[in-house]
Amino acid sequence: MREKFMKGCCCRRRRGRFGRNPKPVAVRSIPQVNALIPEPHQCGGEPIYLDLAEVEALKLIDLEKLSFREAEQLMGVSRSTVWRLVSSAREKIAKAIIECREIKILKLENT
Repeated sequence: MREKFMKGCCCRRRRGRFGRNPKPVAVRSIPQVNALIPEPHQCGGEPIYLDLAEVEALKLIDLEKLSFREAEQLMGVSRSTVWRLVSSAREKIAKAIIECREIKILKLENT
């Protein structure tokens, strides 16, 4: 059933030198936007980067109102990974709003 929804695969990178590489995350849809720019434009700071896996997890949990277990099955990763992705995405979005910073979405290289 998961193959039906798999549009792309998001390959994450490990942090640090040691450990295994993370499993690829199944992504059903790629966002049409590349960035969200705050108004007024003179707000400063480095942009905040959202990974495609974070966007997918946030979409499944917050927009589609799926449970973490359902999102885990669709994305092909563990429930704790989905939880970490959603938590990280929410933190980054809140930081961008509070600090008036641009949000950029890191997409797949082949799209």
